[in-house]
Amino acid sequence: MQVLKILSDIWKSGADMKLDSDGQIELKNHQLVPAETMKVAEGIFPKIEKWFQSWKNESSENITLMKMVHQMCGWQQNDKLNEWLCAEDDSLELFNDWMIMLAQNGWIDIYSDFRLYANDESIKMGKELYKRAVMYAKKGA
Repeated sequence: MQVLKILSDIWKSGADMKLDSDGQIELKNHQLVPAETMKVAEGIFPKIEKWFQSWKNESSENITLMKMVHQMCGWQQNDKLNEWLCAEDDSLELFNDWMIMLAQNGWIDIYSDFRLYANDESIKMGKELYKRAVMYAKKGA
């Protein structure tokens, strides 16, 4: 079972799994997670932990892109990102183009890590998306 599939099932259940400030995995509202999903998650816990740790020192650009993918997939809600993408059609279009670029590079499974399919052009697009997100956030601050 893929890590992101299980994590998406956890997040969609209303629970939240993330790294806490000490770098440990934290699960809030575990009672909302179906027993079958919890059983699978327990069986692949080392893989889940590895996935979370892989994001620990990731760039701000990639973390923002990850949050955007999770928002679009309905896994984790992010009201600020949603507001921004609804307000700026050109940024939403750039995000779509970024995802198309990754698909052209072989990213055809939303439950696989998009970082594996990045190239110079998609990295440039990601940096532009991050820059736009920061500018939008500063406008609203």
